[in-house]
Amino acid sequence: MLGFRLIRSQGSNRNRWIYTTNLVHIKGSRSQSNLCLPMSSAQMIEHYQQLKHVWIWTKNKKVMTSAIERGWNTFIFTSENRELAHEWSTIALIHPLFLEDEELCDTENRRVATFSKISTPLQLQQFQPLDEQVKNVVIDLLDWQVIPAENIVAAFQGSNKTVFAVSKNATEAKIFLEALEQGLGGVVLKVEDDVAIFELKDYIDKRSEEWNVLDLVKAIVAHVHITGMGDRVCVDLCNLMKPGEGLLIGSFARGLFLVHSECLESNYIASRPFRVNAGPVHAYVAVPGGKTCYLSELQAGKEVIVVDQNGKQRTAIVGRVKIEKRPLIFVEAKVQGGQDDRTIYGIFLQNAETVGLVSPGEGISNNSTNSCGRAIPVTSLKVGDEVMLRLQGGARHTGIEIEEFILEK
Repeated sequence: MLGFRLIRSQGSNRNRWIYTTNLVHIKGSRSQSNLCLPMSSAQMIEHYQQLKHVWIWTKNKKVMTSAIERGWNTFIFTSENRELAHEWSTIALIHPLFLEDEELCDTENRRVATFSKISTPLQLQQFQPLDEQVKNVVIDLLDWQVIPAENIVAAFQGSNKTVFAVSKNATEAKIFLEALEQGLGGVVLKVEDDVAIFELKDYIDKRSEEWNVLDLVKAIVAHVHITGMGDRVCVDLCNLMKPGEGLLIGSFARGLFLVHSECLESNYIASRPFRVNAGPVHAYVAVPGGKTCYLSELQAGKEVIVVDQNGKQRTAIVGRVKIEKRPLIFVEAKVQGGQDDRTIYGIFLQNAETVGLVSPGEGISNNSTNSCGRAIPVTSLKVGDEVMLRLQGGARHTGIEIEEFILEK
C-alpha cells in the first residue's frame, strides 16, 4: 500500500462529470486535446468538480467509428500501427498518439503522456512519474483493479497531472473513474469490441445528468382520499439520503411527485435514510436517462435518480425492494397558472405518518419544522397544501417518452 493519506475535500461528495472533446492537429496550428465544454457559473462554484477523459486503444475500425460517433477521438497506436493511424485520419478527424519507449507522442513527436506498466505491489509503491513537464500519466495495472486505483487516486491528489488507467472493458473503466469517489482523471479503453464503447458512453451519460437541475413546480393539493389495501413498494437504496431528498413517483407519467425519504427523525420509527416508502406497484418512478419504470420492476442493482427540493439529482443503486400489503391514501393535485390548470396529477401512497411529500422551499431540517420547506406527512396532508411536482410527457413506451396521444385517468 502506498504511504499516502487521503484528505477528503469539504463540500459536495459527488463527482462532477464534463464531456471533453479532442481536436485533430492541423498543420500550422497548435494541437489541442481534451478541451472541456463551457460550464455555467453554478457548475464552476462546485468545489468537487472534475474532468473525465476517455482515450481509445484499438486496431478495430468498428470500434474507432463507434468512438468517433460518441465524441471520443484520441486514439493510441503503437509504432507498428502508424499506417493505421494515417488510414483512419483520412476517414475522420482524430487525435493520434503513438506509444514508444514508455512515452505517448503526438504527430509532431511532442510528448503528451508517460506510460508505465505496473504488475507488483513493489512497483506500485515505488511508482513516480519521472517527467514533470508532461501533464498526463498513463498506467497499465495489468490484472489489478480496485486497490491500486485507490492508491493512485490518493497519491496524485492535489497534483496537476491527469492520470489515466488502461481498462480492458467498461466495467474496469467504471472502477477507475469512481475509485475513492474522486476517481482517476481518465481511462484508456483498450478494446476490440465496440460493445464496451456503448456501455461506457451510457455510463458517462448517466453521470453527466447530475449536472442538470430538474425543473420542479408547485402543485396545489386538490383532493385527499383514504382508499383500501394495496401492494406497496418500499425502495431501499445502497446510498444515504439527506433531508429534502427523495424519489420522483406518480400514478400518471405526466406528473411525478417528490416523495421524501425516511431520513427525518420521527416519534414513530427510527430514521432510515436509505429508504423511500414509494407507493403501490403500478406507480412510475424516475430512473436515469430521462426514463421511468414501474415500481414493480425495480430490483436489487437497478438505478434510480434521487432528487432534492431544488431539483438537484444524483444516481443511486437499489439495494432491496420490499412489497407488502398496506393501507393506501390517494392524493390529487393541480398546477395553477399552467397551460391546463384543470389537469389532475395523482399519487397513491401508504397511509402512514412516516410517508411524506416535499413542499416548496429550501433547508428541510431533520425535525422537519423549517418554515422554508418541509416534508408533509400524508396523514397531515390537506386541500390547499403545496407540494413539489415534476411535469413531463405522459406518453411512454417501455419507460421512454414518445410523441403520442394518451389519456390517463
